[in-house]
Amino acid sequence: MPGPEHSPPSVLDIVFGYTAAPMMNVAARLEIADKLADGMKTSSELALATETHEPSMYRLLRALACFGVVTHTESDTFELGPAGSSLRSDSPDSVRSMVMLLCAEETWRSWGRLEHSVRTGDPAWDQVNGISHFDFLAQHPEHAETFNSAMAEYTKAATPGIVERYDFSRFSTLADIGGGDGTLLAAILKSAPAMRGTLFDLPAGIEGARRTLENAGVADRADIVSGDFFSSIPAGPEACVLKSVLHDWDDRKCVEILRRCREAMPGGGTVLVIEPVLPPHVSSPSIMGVVMSDLNMLVNTGGRERTEAEFRALFSAAGLSLTSLTGEGTDFCVLEATPA
Repeated sequence: MPGPEHSPPSVLDIVFGYTAAPMMNVAARLEIADKLADGMKTSSELALATETHEPSMYRLLRALACFGVVTHTESDTFELGPAGSSLRSDSPDSVRSMVMLLCAEETWRSWGRLEHSVRTGDPAWDQVNGISHFDFLAQHPEHAETFNSAMAEYTKAATPGIVERYDFSRFSTLADIGGGDGTLLAAILKSAPAMRGTLFDLPAGIEGARRTLENAGVADRADIVSGDFFSSIPAGPEACVLKSVLHDWDDRKCVEILRRCREAMPGGGTVLVIEPVLPPHVSSPSIMGVVMSDLNMLVNTGGRERTEAEFRALFSAAGLSLTSLTGEGTDFCVLEATPA
C-alpha cells in the first residue's frame, strides 16, 4: 500500500493552489528574476526597482521562496532560486511569456466561467470578453505580442525532441502552417540541409521570423508568407506541418484547415500534424498537462486536444488517412496523413 508521501492532494490543497498562479504572474510582470540575475537583493531594493510597496514586496518574495523561485537568505535578502531561472526573460528555457499569457486578466475571467463552457460546450472566453480569442488577438497587439512570445517559448522547448524523433529530410519542400516566429521551421531546415521551407502565418504571427531564421543560418532557404489558412495556403510544398494548430479549433474548422493543406500540395503530398495525442482513458496523473490543456482550449478557444481515433476522424473528413504516428506517449507526436 502506498505510504502517505504518495497520497493525492486533498481537494482543499488543490483549490488553494490557485493562489500560486497570480504570484508567478506578478513575479514575471515585475521582472523579479531579471532583477536578481546579478545577485541577491533586499526587498527594499527590489521594491525600489519595481516601484512597488516594500512591505508587500517582502511578503510576495517570502511566498515565492516556498516555490523555489527565490531563496530567502539568513541575512534577510533574496536571491534567484532553482525555479527562478525560467522566469528570466533571457533564459534559454524561459516560460515568462507563457506565465503572463495563462495568467492574463482575460484568461482568468474566462476560467472563472468554466461552468458556462461545461454546460453549453461554448468557449467562456467569447461570453466574458465579447469577442472570440483570435479576434481579440487581432485587435489587441500587446496581448498578441505576449501570445506569440509564449508560443515561441513553447515551441523552442518542444522542437529538439520533435526533430530528433521524426525524419523531415525526405521532403525537399515543406511549409510550416501557422508557424509563428519560425522556431520550428528553423530547426527542421537545419536538420535537412537540402530542404527549402515556407513559413506561413498571419502578419502579426510572423513578426521576428526573419531574425529567427537568420540566427539559425537558414534564411537563404526560407520564404515568409503572410495569410489566413482558412482562405488558402501557399501552393507547392511536398509537406505541410501543423504544430499546435488544430487544437485551437473545433472539428469543423480543423477539417477546413486540413482541406486547404491538401489542396496546396502537388500530387497529394503529406500533412504532418504535431500535437499531443490523448490516450483513450486517464490511467495516470502523468497526462495531467495535456488534459488541462484540453480544458484550456474548451474555455478559451473552443478547440480541444484529441485521441488517435479523433484525429483519424478529422483526417477522414478531410479526405486524408493516417499513415503513421511517431512519438506516441511523448508531449508531441507527429501524425502523418496522406490523401485517402
